Amino acid sequence: MEFRLFCRSDSNGVAIVEIGNPPVNLVDIEFIRALTELLDDLESVDQVRVVIFRSSLPDYFVNHYDLSGRSVPKPDAPSYSELLSRLSRIPQVTIGEIRGRTRGAGSEFALALDMRFASLERARFGQPEVGVGLHPGAGGTQRLPALMGRARALEVMLSGEDYDAALAEKYGWVNRALPDRELSGFVDALAARIASFPVVGTRNVKAFVNRSFLPADEVLSDEILEFRRAMKNPEFAARLKWLFSRGAQTEGEAELEMGAMLARYTAPG
Repeated sequence: MEFRLFCRSDSNGVAIVEIGNPPVNLVDIEFIRALTELLDDLESVDQVRVVIFRSSLPDYFVNHYDLSGRSVPKPDAPSYSELLSRLSRIPQVTIGEIRGRTRGAGSEFALALDMRFASLERARFGQPEVGVGLHPGAGGTQRLPALMGRARALEVMLSGEDYDAALAEKYGWVNRALPDRELSGFVDALAARIASFPVVGTRNVKAFVNRSFLPADEVLSDEILEFRRAMKNPEFAARLKWLFSRGAQTEGEAELEMGAMLARYTAPG
């Protein structure tokens, strides 16, 4: 089953969704449309109990938001933040099987899932927004502290640095970091186990946990509003131009080593 950039296969109550938006799996307008279509379908089916998200690109799970200016949503369309809130609330259990870079809006996508499991060798995480004068604008300022505590979440968001899977596990960003050769087998087995249980139990567990731990809608609205205001700051434009001059949103160093790259910024002149 195809949803623009997503390829989905269902078996025994488990849907596997493979994400592919080359070259670097940006969260762009096509990604947002594909996610909207996927959620529309998942909310209408009863036979799917667990959803696994994987990437078809070895170096990227889900990357940051498309900053080229090409991905401006229609005024009446839900924001990306609202879409992630919807993802958190779908009745199915959602699991991220993470290999490659997972940064910015992509990290916020992963945070909106119910569980996250990462490849020790291949997964890297970051919230790099501060490096261009922004803040996480799709729930990151709320979901990260809920997982790892205030101090560690501030370290992550204020440093803009990349974190490997072992440290992400220690901080609580992911449930577990596993050797890459074991990751898919572990996730498949967990999904099959959950899908084998009576659905009333699994869905009630998720619904009641959500009532205690999901971010408040009004805080998320303020977060995205301030994010959009910050994008109008001249310093954001200058730093963004600098990043694009060094290959941002291509397969070059600016994407592969963004955490390190942000620390090298030099002001014009």
